[in-house]
Amino acid sequence: MLRSGQTALVTGAGSGIGRAVAAALAQAGLTVHLLGRRAGRLEMVARAIGRRARVLQADLADDAAPAEVARRLGGTLDVLVHSAGAYLRRTVAELTAPEWRDLDRINLHAPILLTSVCLNQLRAARGQVVFINSTAALPPAGAGMAAYAAGKAALRAAADALRQEVNGDGVRVLSLFPGRTETPMQAAILAQEGRAVPGGTLMQPEDVAAMVLAALSLPATAEVTEIVMRPMRKL
Repeated sequence: MLRSGQTALVTGAGSGIGRAVAAALAQAGLTVHLLGRRAGRLEMVARAIGRRARVLQADLADDAAPAEVARRLGGTLDVLVHSAGAYLRRTVAELTAPEWRDLDRINLHAPILLTSVCLNQLRAARGQVVFINSTAALPPAGAGMAAYAAGKAALRAAADALRQEVNGDGVRVLSLFPGRTETPMQAAILAQEGRAVPGGTLMQPEDVAAMVLAALSLPATAEVTEIVMRPMRKL
């Protein structure tokens, strides 16, 4: 369960859901390592969060990055939250092999490889892993969502397999599937779709962070494996 004094690593911590989760964990008394590509943005988030924040800049699209992150992290790791992600809308006819590879590198390979190099620390702490996935992983996939939805569905499957591998060591694994949430990525998606959304329609990053915190705070006798969240108001 979650306790003050623990250590967390949050990817995609520079904005959106990752930033909200990092802030919530710091508020709960954890030391939070903020992982992202843009050092300047991470520094701004760290100043806003306060003394419990640590900046850890890296580009997870680089195959060597996960091992380097684990080395720089050092020490113990109680909570690992994967919130970094990329989005691509293409029909099957339009998709190119490089586009699909680049998308999977961020949405699928990076979170699994980073978890892999952190497993010794997580096992030692009887820690917790959270994959911030997407409702795009749940059928049916929409038109133009082949690559994105396939990667997210594969991440769900990988998380399920990981759970079977580490539950015996006391490590909990949660997949959380948020629907449309008011983040910079979602703003770009809505712009691509040509949609204008009234204020208060989408979920807030803090809504997702509150759910993550609740799941992480469960006693060690229970585990939440999957959570689906959707905006109360529909587009």
